[in-house]
Amino acid sequence: MKNLVIVDLGSNSARMAINSIADDGTFREIKRVKEDSRISEGMGRERLLRPQAMNRTIAALRRFKEIYEEYPNTEVRGITTAAVRMARNQSDFLNRVKQETGIKLHVLSGDDEAYYDYLGVINSLEVKDCLILDTGGASCELIDVHNGKARNMISIPIGAVSLSERFRLTDVVRADNLFAAEIFVNKQLRDVWWIMDAFNKPIVLLGGANRTLARMNRRHQKISRINNIHGYRLKTESVNRTFKSLITRNLEARKKMSGLETTRADIIVGGMLPLVMLLQMIDADRVIFSESGVREGIISEYINFRKEE
Repeated sequence: MKNLVIVDLGSNSARMAINSIADDGTFREIKRVKEDSRISEGMGRERLLRPQAMNRTIAALRRFKEIYEEYPNTEVRGITTAAVRMARNQSDFLNRVKQETGIKLHVLSGDDEAYYDYLGVINSLEVKDCLILDTGGASCELIDVHNGKARNMISIPIGAVSLSERFRLTDVVRADNLFAAEIFVNKQLRDVWWIMDAFNKPIVLLGGANRTLARMNRRHQKISRINNIHGYRLKTESVNRTFKSLITRNLEARKKMSGLETTRADIIVGGMLPLVMLLQMIDADRVIFSESGVREGIISEYINFRKEE
């Protein structure tokens, strides 16, 4: 038996999951920790990781290390995604992480991230035809799945943090700012040449903003286990209703909304915008939530590689 530790540094949050891998290839998660490190905060168009964000993130990674070092027979896989991928000072940050925590972070390409999303979803949900959307802090991954196979995939550089900061959607949402953001996101999506191949398909959702959408609606529906979202479905009308309720409130009012984490209240509008635009574009009538994404995709690949050895 081996304990596979996955340290996943996203643009908005850092996560650490410890998974017990049995000799027969089965696995179970035995520990999961999340910290809102927001490495992408303040990057702007200069694409520079800021000192405060780097310090905050490295401190979180140190705490992760203290936890997983208590477990025997561990193998650590460190990954990071869009914010670090795009950063002009990427190498300086990666070197600091290695020196100060001992963790070697592998920078996933956009295609890698999309592929692992696909593996995570297809091995855990019974869906054959769908469009997968993973909305992160600084990027969105889109995967068109046809008959269980990934037909096309792409990563586009828009996300919850970057959109919220760029178009000033963090507090009071002004009509002109929202309109500018909608035009920008619409252009990004329409530049994906195969996007209309997903017309009428349900959208499978990953990422923090989308998980928040699920929790808010489960709370609204008075479902007791609001975090148990895997396989949960929502009609497009419910998504649009939630988005409308968010854009009509300022930051302090959003923080009081049931099911919405206060640490995510400033980026939730930007985080939901790609989904809202996509639902209109492909005329999808429902969304399906997945708790399995990049980390589960990496575990699946790891187990298959061990079987081939």
